[in-house]
Amino acid sequence: MATSVRLRRAGLAAAALASVFLLAACAPPTRAAENYPGEPVVEHAEENGHEEENAEGGPQAAWLGQGGQLAVTIWGSSTCPVVGESISVVEPAGEGNRVAIDLVERPADEMCTMDLVPHTTVFWTPMNVTTTEPLVVEVQDTEVTVPVK
Repeated sequence: MATSVRLRRAGLAAAALASVFLLAACAPPTRAAENYPGEPVVEHAEENGHEEENAEGGPQAAWLGQGGQLAVTIWGSSTCPVVGESISVVEPAGEGNRVAIDLVERPADEMCTMDLVPHTTVFWTPMNVTTTEPLVVEVQDTEVTVPVK
């Protein structure tokens, strides 16, 4: 009898532990999924606000695919690109739909070329934001609005 109680408790503990791991696996990571030189290939870029920002050389943001990922493009030196490190939700959907992008810090004494080229960082879309509202992306002390997908 005592053995069956112990087995039952062990089984419940294992199920609880497995549930924690499964729930943690459902949340998209906050770290960058990928980054690369250049701009992303985005269907209908002018509809996503990507082309409009490009003319100014400022940060750009666009949904990728069906909105499961967000591409953030920042112009800078080709030898010392500005790279996104992580994404965080500032205001969830329904309350502003706003995210902030933290950038990789570069050494102050790093030697960089004086050219101006785009570099893209791709993030998984956080769970608390939606593609059905405009998304405000805070990056480099500016705000970029990504239209509804």
